[in-house]
Amino acid sequence: MSTSAKRPEYLGDPTLARVMVRPQWILALIAALAVAAGFAWLGQWQLGVAVQNSAKDSTSSSEQPRPLNELTEPGIAVSDHAGGMVVTGTGVLTRTSTLVVENRTNFGEQGAWVVGEVQVDQGDGSSARLAVALGWARSAAKAEAAAKRIAEQPVVQVFQPVAFEGRYMPPDAPLIPTADRDPQTILSMAPAQLVNRWGASDEPSYGGYLVLHPKQSAELLQGEPLSKYGLDRIESVPPLPAETVNWLNVFYAIEWVVFAGFAIFFWYRLARDAWEKEHELKALEAEGGGAAGP
Repeated sequence: MSTSAKRPEYLGDPTLARVMVRPQWILALIAALAVAAGFAWLGQWQLGVAVQNSAKDSTSSSEQPRPLNELTEPGIAVSDHAGGMVVTGTGVLTRTSTLVVENRTNFGEQGAWVVGEVQVDQGDGSSARLAVALGWARSAAKAEAAAKRIAEQPVVQVFQPVAFEGRYMPPDAPLIPTADRDPQTILSMAPAQLVNRWGASDEPSYGGYLVLHPKQSAELLQGEPLSKYGLDRIESVPPLPAETVNWLNVFYAIEWVVFAGFAIFFWYRLARDAWEKEHELKALEAEGGGAAGP
């Protein structure tokens, strides 16, 4: 015949709540909460480190300059791997190709870009067309004036490819000006649209465009700073890191949360044990008193 032990019920004073609000258990609760907060902070830190490491790795990869033709080729779309990467190359700026692209934000301020065509050296005697954003102005009128000055600048080196660097970006979707604007207004950085404006050519063109890094590409403008033309450098924004989950770090974070919960439970268990022990001692004293009576 099997019997099952039942948990004893403790009635009367002190109640568990009264034991828990005693000074020593209040202090113990404060200590348990401090330990739990520390564990919770460690869990949050563990997740934060995982995200920061992922972002750091992605950013360092995109900021390492690499040859343009190692990432992509003329005539193909911009891949996820190539988009946003800092690239290098050699080529010649076609000065008469300068155009203005309006509706461009730079460091939070609205303005316009001056863009041009660079004939990128392919290493075999041929070249390919690349749309390059040269600089930014605070208004379309200032950008038009800068584009004109660049186009009128005397050419010192003819057909001499020079080094350039910039961030290779995927194209924007073409935008059509509203009826009240000049139909020739360019509102988006769409290389296909720009190539059509530059005229037909047998040379292939790149699917994306380049945001020029002027310090590393001074020779493209014959050593002249952008400020000479009334332009500012364009903000070169690294791509957002891909969303990845580091499950090992997530597991560690969960462990810290469990530890935090255990710290509270441990305090509860100690307080309950003290409460149960107090009732058991009272029961033993009552039994001893009854046995000693007549």
